[in-house]
Amino acid sequence: MSQNDEKQQLNNRLDKCRHKLEAAQKRADKAMIFQFETEIKQISKKLAQMNHKDSFDLNKERKALLAMPFIRELTKAEQADQGSLKKSVKGLIIVHPITKIGKQLNLEVMTGFSPIEF
Repeated sequence: MSQNDEKQQLNNRLDKCRHKLEAAQKRADKAMIFQFETEIKQISKKLAQMNHKDSFDLNKERKALLAMPFIRELTKAEQADQGSLKKSVKGLIIVHPITKIGKQLNLEVMTGFSPIEF
């Protein structure tokens, strides 16, 4: 199971537990209230850990890209023929502004990051 699927599943469980907790509080069922509160805490903790790991990995990737010596925007012609561009420049990484890493880098246009000049 992918990490996004696991996050979605945990969010669904968290939502169900919150609704069940609300119902248990209306009934004043102390045992069920305690059970759902502990489950909510566990699920929230797991989600927080997953989100922290995601942000850590994203920040690590961002730093690696910014450490590359050659960074420049791609022209329209290069964007149209990315395959030949990637073949001609070894180690080229192209980042789109809509992706997570693109948003993290505050990119406006498609940008290439490379260890060699291109």
